[in-house]
Amino acid sequence: MDLLDGRLKFRHLTLLVAIVQHGGVARAAQALHLTQPAATRTLRELEAIADLPLFVREPRGMRPTVYGEALTGHARAVITEVRRAGEHLDGLRQGHEGTVTVGTLLAGANVLLPRAIARLKQERPRLTVVVREGTVDALHPALLGGELDVIVGRVGPAPKEGERLHQRMLYRERIMLAVRGGHPLLGPRPPAGTEAEPPKLTLLDALEYPWILPVEQTALRQELEALFVEQGLALPVDRVECTSILTMRALLLQTTMVALLPELVLRDDERLAALPVDLPSVSRTVGTTEASHRTRTPALQALLQHLDEEAAHLVGDHRSA
Repeated sequence: MDLLDGRLKFRHLTLLVAIVQHGGVARAAQALHLTQPAATRTLRELEAIADLPLFVREPRGMRPTVYGEALTGHARAVITEVRRAGEHLDGLRQGHEGTVTVGTLLAGANVLLPRAIARLKQERPRLTVVVREGTVDALHPALLGGELDVIVGRVGPAPKEGERLHQRMLYRERIMLAVRGGHPLLGPRPPAGTEAEPPKLTLLDALEYPWILPVEQTALRQELEALFVEQGLALPVDRVECTSILTMRALLLQTTMVALLPELVLRDDERLAALPVDLPSVSRTVGTTEASHRTRTPALQALLQHLDEEAAHLVGDHRSA
């Protein structure tokens, strides 16, 4: 079939997505402010163009066939691109208005991204920034589907061919074991005016306490598991699995738990401390991930510029520390 022969219209695509979203023609027509006969006629036109059954009619609505699901994915991408084209033109016309939607992972959420957003808002106060936190398995589909403009956080191996992802490295940072100040693993407090030698600790020592682990869907969890296997240890049985930095910090401060945190997070938090335990194979590269097939909006371009600048400041501060 040739979908570029001029018969396929934008109204066909918007109706297709609306039917899948609302589960039927009547509700889709209502959402699009169409009459039901007009919506039914448009669907018939689309199925004639595709020359394939796009929906299965059921007593309580309509379910997309495998062909309908496939075409809906492309329709959403087209609608997203048209929306972004409008935002691009608005951004060029209005200068400092618009919206940028950011997905964030733990590595980018706590230091780099807030600093970049603060600078961006100083420069463009009328620009709206939307931040969504999640794991890679949830954020990557949202990015490719047009729900996100960029993901800020850990970047891993180069994307596989066909994944339509573009990654940029901003800096590398160590991952460290974190506890609250005054934790038993830190040893007794030294007398006033003196400095105590840091205690000599191993990973096994830290296993005497409860842990907060990254969830299984994260690369950090995989690296930690590999380190435990390398040292002949089992993962802690007494554990919480968590990606929320707020929950993690509250648990650390209120208990004797041990957690993995980026070095920059620990450096900026006076109530938390790093344990002197070497984690040689656990580190991460912080950067941005974009959909390679999508055009950057002015709002996204401005955010990326501030991310680059703040990353350079963080690296410079670390070297001088």
